[in-house]
Amino acid sequence: MTEPRPRAQSAMKSGDAHLKAYFSDEAERRQVTQVMFNEAATGYDRAEALTALGSGSWYRREVLRREGLKPGMHVLDVAAGTGLVTAEALALAGPQGRVVALDPSPGMLAELRRKLSCETVEAYAEAIPLPDAQVDFLSMGYALRHVGDMDKAFAEYLRVLKPGGKACIMEISRPASWLGRMLLKLHIGAMVPLMARLSGRHTDVKRLWAYYGDTIEAAVDPDTVLDALRRAGFQDVRCGVTLGIFREYTGTRVQP
Repeated sequence: MTEPRPRAQSAMKSGDAHLKAYFSDEAERRQVTQVMFNEAATGYDRAEALTALGSGSWYRREVLRREGLKPGMHVLDVAAGTGLVTAEALALAGPQGRVVALDPSPGMLAELRRKLSCETVEAYAEAIPLPDAQVDFLSMGYALRHVGDMDKAFAEYLRVLKPGGKACIMEISRPASWLGRMLLKLHIGAMVPLMARLSGRHTDVKRLWAYYGDTIEAAVDPDTVLDALRRAGFQDVRCGVTLGIFREYTGTRVQP
């Protein structure tokens, strides 16, 4: 008798009250979030710059460099969005490297192609349409919270990495204190959309940024992410923390 497949390990807590206003199941989550991302695509970069207070580009490149992205590497940027991490990967990989940007939102990828020259793939992290052992380095920037099945996604990450290849997942986590959580949610869910709206240079991103704040609250704890990476077969699994909220999860596909 075939044993039932274990329940998908979402990157957000099952049944969390913060998410009930948006969707009720995985199918609806994909539909709702794709609409939000498509609608916000043209204003996304401006809102993100306000969220990061101008430090985003420097920080992303420093993380990729520190975690081992080097010239000439073949890189896959998962959940690339408008290409904020992709741009830094392109700069580090250089003209001899190859960078592929993957995202399920056609609106986001259209915005990425407007700015950057690289290969793009419209797909979800749980089903990457690339052959085995293709990439030296896999990046994911602040999108793990939107993954419905971490076990499937991490298994795919391991599959497409070459032996010795590395995955680097950047994410925002809840501050330890109640006050810190409230201030972060106020900044992301209210102040950033207001400042972006006043700039008058984009479509409305208010709903997406409110959702961002709620997903940070609903995200699983770091140990759950690390356990999922280990279950997938990653070795040397680690989690670094910057300023108490910016996390970098890393793991390596070992040599055979």
